[in-house]
Amino acid sequence: MSNHTEDGAMANHPDTPHQHTSKQYDHELLDIRNRVLTLGGLVEEQVESAVASLVEGNVDLAERVIADDYKVNSMEVAIDEECTQIIALRQPAARDLRLVVAVIKTITDLERIGDEAKRMARIAVDLSNYAPRRSQLSDLQHLAKHVRGLLREALDAFARMDVDEALRVVEEDHQVDQEYESITRQQITYMMEDPRAIPIALSIMWSARALERIGDRSCNICEYVIYYAKGKNIRHVSIEQVAADLRRPQ
Repeated sequence: MSNHTEDGAMANHPDTPHQHTSKQYDHELLDIRNRVLTLGGLVEEQVESAVASLVEGNVDLAERVIADDYKVNSMEVAIDEECTQIIALRQPAARDLRLVVAVIKTITDLERIGDEAKRMARIAVDLSNYAPRRSQLSDLQHLAKHVRGLLREALDAFARMDVDEALRVVEEDHQVDQEYESITRQQITYMMEDPRAIPIALSIMWSARALERIGDRSCNICEYVIYYAKGKNIRHVSIEQVAADLRRPQ
């Protein structure tokens, strides 16, 4: 798991929220950013453990992931409440408001990534009664490694509010989509060849789908980074156009 929370580095970064006359306000804005990264670290652990439980057939680990999901939910609720307090009491404007909005949206995606990890853990429990082919687990493991990398890079981009890194993550997501589609086609072939393989193949497909969704939500986090840093909403713009606009000399 990456360590994304670096108070000193964050406080001195040019994209840190502007200094205000109220030091308490500055502390509140910095605190919600750090708490997002703490939540991100917990979610990373959940995803890593869920994947390991699938690949290793480790039911105990899977059940621990399921049991720990409440930690993700509780942390998401607490950060959301803090953001609500900031909006109500501080009435942030411009860049500060974009930060609070980006935090609220980011924690929602992180909570849903936690849900996908729990979903994979439940699949791991079901799959423990079967014997998947080594190639099935190998392909899933490769996709999981790629997706975990995207999540880590998305959190790093958030930690530094790094637009270039955020854009790289968004551009890389198509590779995850291609791997997911490849796994899906392979599992359909297995089911057509042998109906007895259907339960295993479906479990692999659902797990791959959960990983693909984690990749999508990692991209969402990067879109919020770009929104905060540049004031641009890129959700409905092609990645080629976004890259061209952001990389165009000012």
